Amino acid sequence: MAILRLKKLTFCGLIDDKAAVLQALQALGGLHLIDLNTAPSVPDTFTSDNAQQVIEALKYLLQCPNRRHQSKALEHFDIDRIANETLDVQARIREFSDRHDALVKRIKEIEPWGNFSLPEAGQLAGYKLWFYIIPRRMLSRLHGNGLIWQIVYRDNLYYYVVVVSKQEPPESAMPVARTHTGSLPLSVLKSQCDQIELALEDLQAKRESLTRWISLMALHLAKARDAADLTRAETMTRDEIGVFAVQAWVPEKAIERFEQFALQNNLALLAEDPAPDDRPPTLLENNRYLAGGEDVVGFYQMPGYYGWDPSLVVFFSFALFFAMILSDAGYAATFAVLLALRWRRLGQSIKGQRLRMLAAITLGVAMLWGMMTGSYFGYSPPEAGVLGAIKFIDMKNYDNMMRLSVAVGVLHIAMANIRVAYHRRYSTQALASLGWAWLVIGGFCLWLARNLAAPLLEQTAHAMLVLGGLCLLLFSSNRAINGATDWLWRILAGLKSLIGITKLFGDVLSYMRLFALGLASTSLAITFNHLAEQVYTAIPGHGLLLSILILLIGHVLNLALSLLSGVVHGLRLNFIEFYNWGVSDEGYPFKAFSKKGVD
Repeated sequence: MAILRLKKLTFCGLIDDKAAVLQALQALGGLHLIDLNTAPSVPDTFTSDNAQQVIEALKYLLQCPNRRHQSKALEHFDIDRIANETLDVQARIREFSDRHDALVKRIKEIEPWGNFSLPEAGQLAGYKLWFYIIPRRMLSRLHGNGLIWQIVYRDNLYYYVVVVSKQEPPESAMPVARTHTGSLPLSVLKSQCDQIELALEDLQAKRESLTRWISLMALHLAKARDAADLTRAETMTRDEIGVFAVQAWVPEKAIERFEQFALQNNLALLAEDPAPDDRPPTLLENNRYLAGGEDVVGFYQMPGYYGWDPSLVVFFSFALFFAMILSDAGYAATFAVLLALRWRRLGQSIKGQRLRMLAAITLGVAMLWGMMTGSYFGYSPPEAGVLGAIKFIDMKNYDNMMRLSVAVGVLHIAMANIRVAYHRRYSTQALASLGWAWLVIGGFCLWLARNLAAPLLEQTAHAMLVLGGLCLLLFSSNRAINGATDWLWRILAGLKSLIGITKLFGDVLSYMRLFALGLASTSLAITFNHLAEQVYTAIPGHGLLLSILILLIGHVLNLALSLLSGVVHGLRLNFIEFYNWGVSDEGYPFKAFSKKGVD
């Protein structure tokens, strides 16, 4: 877990060789280009309307459930034509689907009236037909209103009534507003619906036919992205009379191959360390099995180049927090089965491989924690069995669970400050970070000592608090000491820093949510189990089916809530509380100038 050290490389060459050099650098890959122009760069041509159309078309084809064998015939491939055809099919399918849904709804409304055509004007001597759907309880209100009416259909709830009148009956004469049946008979509506269904089938077949171009579209899209990146790179160089210069950040361990590249292409090369006013990008490097923490960290806030890499801490702390919130081995096993079903598909991409490893370790920790709490879908195993022997954490012991949750928060925040202290080890401000660690640990020990009546622990806690306070008071500022006034300013900075004790207290208490959410998850599972048992006992016969439904619906709901709580609050404790004490500078990611397409 590290932020790779970077070097600033500057290549200089003849202007006539610029295009070839940039193409070769893109093929070599591994550089983060620096814009040497003060003028604004050209816009990213890859975000043009044409490229966006291709992207939308490709996404639509990828969502098709049935795909054809992939074509490799480039002579018949026209990406613009295929993209336009795909988007046209998408628009027509959407239009026809809307019309089909409207017709189905209309047919359902018209069916009770039967298949009829409204008479033409003059056929009924000026009389017209007016249609009403009247609730059964309101039918009596039609009697005595002087209107000519007839019931043409009835069901359990309504009467379907036709009134014959020259003018629309007044609202006071009818219990409900009239129904608009339209001028088209039921047979015509059904015929139109059948035609639209056939058209939709033809369009779906055309969509499936277009899926044969998915591979070639993805390939050409990647090449288009490469061309756009190359065009943008050409605008980031510094061009003078006869020569050009291109500058980039590169990891220190990769310098040798770029030195060889410069020799092979007759380029001048200058390698420099970052200057004090430089702001290099952040390139994280972790073990490939634990690199999922990088994606989580990058999703929220990339640490600055001069900071430290928190991805490994976030990786394991998220796993622990999720486990404590889930607090059920049965739920963890359910998620593990779902992960196993998606394991191979997730392995098709590097990010997917990282995600599945993060999920596997998280669920492994969750299963272990659930076994220690002795909860399996809300049921506890017999104490005499193997599973009962593993259980040693009692979720119903509120005092111990509160202490455990606060202890986790104290260790998490202390770890953040200790890591910052190590990062500042060449500065006296490292002692201030250690001071915060002493304060949070000392405060926790004092709380424990007074609850457990442990005098020795209380004395140790007092010593930690005094030591932490002195460190904060004297070393919160890195102001050089040249006289008594400098000491005064340092102490004032320390007093200002000590105000953060209230914030520290609040952040530690935030970890109480681990206990609260874990208890809520367990309690809901137990409640659904008891409810199912009561229904099974109270209702002979059908009670078994009802109890099974209660268990399924209840535990699925609890699973969803637990998953949401575990992810949201597990990340929140890392990115709010932990980052607040451990990661201050925000950086931006290293983006390699490299080819993404295949020649």
